[in-house]
Amino acid sequence: MQKTACTVVLALSTGMACAAENWPQFRGPTCNGQTDATDLPITWGEDKNVTWKTAIHDRGWSSPVIWGDQVWMTTATKDGKELFAVCVDRKTGKIVHDVKVFDVRKPDKINALNSYASPTPAVEPGRVYVHFGTYGTACLDTATGKTLWSRRDLNCDHSMGPGSSVLLYGKLVILTLDGMDVQYLVALDKATGKAVWKANRSTDFRGVDPDQRKAYGTPTVIDVAGRKQVVTCGAGAAIAYDPATGKEIWKCRYKGGYSNVSRPIRAGQFVLVNSGFSRARLYAVRPDGRGDVTETHVVWQYTRSVPVKPSVAVVDGLVFMTSDNGGVLTCLDAETGRAVWTERLGGRYSASPVVAGKRITFFDDRGTATVIEAGRRYKKLAVNTLASGCMASAAVAGNALFVRTKTHLYRIERRK
Repeated sequence: MQKTACTVVLALSTGMACAAENWPQFRGPTCNGQTDATDLPITWGEDKNVTWKTAIHDRGWSSPVIWGDQVWMTTATKDGKELFAVCVDRKTGKIVHDVKVFDVRKPDKINALNSYASPTPAVEPGRVYVHFGTYGTACLDTATGKTLWSRRDLNCDHSMGPGSSVLLYGKLVILTLDGMDVQYLVALDKATGKAVWKANRSTDFRGVDPDQRKAYGTPTVIDVAGRKQVVTCGAGAAIAYDPATGKEIWKCRYKGGYSNVSRPIRAGQFVLVNSGFSRARLYAVRPDGRGDVTETHVVWQYTRSVPVKPSVAVVDGLVFMTSDNGGVLTCLDAETGRAVWTERLGGRYSASPVVAGKRITFFDDRGTATVIEAGRRYKKLAVNTLASGCMASAAVAGNALFVRTKTHLYRIERRK
């Protein structure tokens, strides 16, 4: 039986592991890259454990999202003038829908590491919500591919292109638009696309260069003493909001920090937030405060080899992360923030890791995936290679990995 949207929201709010049949949003049903799949493959390659491989046209770094037999993602022409939603059949790899959602007359230039289709969509029974930042947001019927509603008036100056992904909460679609000019979150009614609330960032940007006001983060919903919070990393501060109203609950200021990408994650009694570019810091914050909690609720911070783009993973009280450049893999104690061990994998990293039990897989920009065993000692289980690298984070459904490289979507599972 498929999960309802309410079950998904409950799971992502409490941090419970969900059944792995659906992967409805960026980093999965619990927002943290975790799956309870028990039989994912450890090894794979172009000629090993690949069930199917499907070319995805043009260029897009959005991660695949999965509901039932459908796998959705977005893509765009390299010049950003045409924006698409693509649906692939989960069983066969055949393309079911290839929908041009928007035409863009004069797209802005973007960073060479980005794409015009980097935000990950979100999917639920009957509907998929695709987002291209300032260029448009739409709700599509998953059976027909037809647009049910769209918005093109939620704008900001991304400067480097769009990056923040879609968050679903109850009857709301929550979007983040942190540009050089304006910075806000907006919640839309799922049924109509009409705005329910809008929250402008309260960060004081007076005297701050416009380039250092932008961010590309995706919020996470957490539960704090029975109340939900939307935690999001913006330029200058991490802020928690009431998801029903958009009212600010607490704010933690950074020492600098902008162009944030890494998604917040719950780690026991803390929430881990990342300050972003240029020198990222990882902060452990107690989320039970009110107002400005910078001086009262930051328990620890870590500054060495903290990733800017990839999110971190949390397993059994340990935090695992790999730096963007050089692939420095670090294990921290989640309670104290102290380093347990470090290893150098090499390479460049943009994708966030996937956690299955005590195994963590890190995908690099070149096509190499390193599988480790999560623990207080470094233990490498396998190194796998595909023909092209991963800018998108992988998804899981059943006991299969769905890996999007720069050119293809793969279904990877044990071949019996």
